[in-house]
Amino acid sequence: MHSPRLFLSRVGLFSETGLLPWCTTKPRNCSRPFLGTACKGNFTHVITKKYPRGQKCQKKQSYVRPPDDCWEERLADVVTPLWRLNYEEQLKVKFEAQKKILQSLESYLQMLHGLNGTGAAPQTEGLRCLLHPIIPSPVINGYRNKSTFSVNRGPDGNPKTVGYYLGTWRDGNVVCVPSNHLKNIPEKHIQAAQCYEVFLRQSSVEPCLLFHEGGHWRQLTVRTNNQGHTMAIVTFHPQGLSQEELCVQKENLKDFFIKGPGAVCDLTSLYFQESTMTRCSHQQSPYQLLFGEPHIFEDLLGLKIRISPDAFFQINTAGAEMLYQTVGELSGVNSNTILLDICCGTGVIGLSLARHASYVLGIELLEQAVEDARWTAAFNGVTNCEFHTGRAEKILPPLLRSKDDKQLTVAVVNPARAGLHYQVLQAIRNCTAIHTLVFVSCKPHGETTRNFIELCCPPNSAKKLLGEPFVLRQAVPVDLFPHTLHCELVLLFTR
Repeated sequence: MHSPRLFLSRVGLFSETGLLPWCTTKPRNCSRPFLGTACKGNFTHVITKKYPRGQKCQKKQSYVRPPDDCWEERLADVVTPLWRLNYEEQLKVKFEAQKKILQSLESYLQMLHGLNGTGAAPQTEGLRCLLHPIIPSPVINGYRNKSTFSVNRGPDGNPKTVGYYLGTWRDGNVVCVPSNHLKNIPEKHIQAAQCYEVFLRQSSVEPCLLFHEGGHWRQLTVRTNNQGHTMAIVTFHPQGLSQEELCVQKENLKDFFIKGPGAVCDLTSLYFQESTMTRCSHQQSPYQLLFGEPHIFEDLLGLKIRISPDAFFQINTAGAEMLYQTVGELSGVNSNTILLDICCGTGVIGLSLARHASYVLGIELLEQAVEDARWTAAFNGVTNCEFHTGRAEKILPPLLRSKDDKQLTVAVVNPARAGLHYQVLQAIRNCTAIHTLVFVSCKPHGETTRNFIELCCPPNSAKKLLGEPFVLRQAVPVDLFPHTLHCELVLLFTR
């Protein structure tokens, strides 16, 4: 059998030079070459920085400030790399990328099954599966309902700058660039970030740039809904502060957003989280409500959805409606089927399809999200569902064993970018009641491709993949992330 590792190494999203027309050019007015990528809220990805011959890379950061529009273009090019194209051209780029991934996957699966393959004759775009046209996002600009802003030194060297990171800690060239020019960020998020920066610069307490160097103020997360409600979450490193000193800082933050300059944000709720790690869940360090409502709510597919600070919810609400409608159409759920919603988040997919199904079973890691799903079910009068908290690889196998194999089960999976845990995939593959699987992936290349291979490969006793293989039947790209390279891909597998 050929190695999946070899196959995965060959699946590249944009390996052809010149696919993005500006990829070899530098922003106008920039005196230094710029390559690489950046990421919101963390320090992975790279800005390339060149040094004269014989000079070693210095860890100390330097601040030779290029024009402001250069910093803005640098950030836009790496956070929203398609922003220079009109939206129709963006969709073409994304569609071709998804088609390339599917062609590579089908070619590899044919090799595993023999020359004759397992599917029908080619249908569209040289594929055996039916590849539908890409579904565009109903909202193109300012579509994000959640943004996370970091705190670090800005282009001018000010350590109390709020924005997105460029650079790496390894190279000592991290710069925090304000994001008020990015096309995917809504005005209310930009306003909250700007106000937080004002607060930091008038605060006597220093920001926490590196944990071991001290400091306290860290990132800001902003969540909004279609009704204009805004939830803000401030992360704070307590270091050695006493409870009395912590209370003073919480009161200062609260007063700023209620009575001070931050009142312009009109926050619905303000949360404070003490965190000594890069990221803490609510269970590890509870979110503390300083004022306002504990949740925000969203109307989606006829349901009123409750959203907690920690809960997963698709970042493009209008696009999520298109995505979930697509999942419903492909799933073919009816009154004789159990719907298994794996990695269900706040339960929207399962709850939106519950009226068509016999029963809905949801599994989600985050306890807050499951509490939201249960609240949403009760509020909307959905009674034929249950939600379980925990790791899917632990919950799913015994849950499937407890069900009648004679009752048809439709599974929907919407995992994180890393894909499904192997034990989850194994349980799905070996459950004979599951004849239909809808897989939603925001990163169908890379490790997730391994999931597709193991769903569709011939039975393999060594890997405990004993059930009949699935066959990829249909694929629908759905764009939830205009101006970026990302795209959701909905795949229908049957057996």
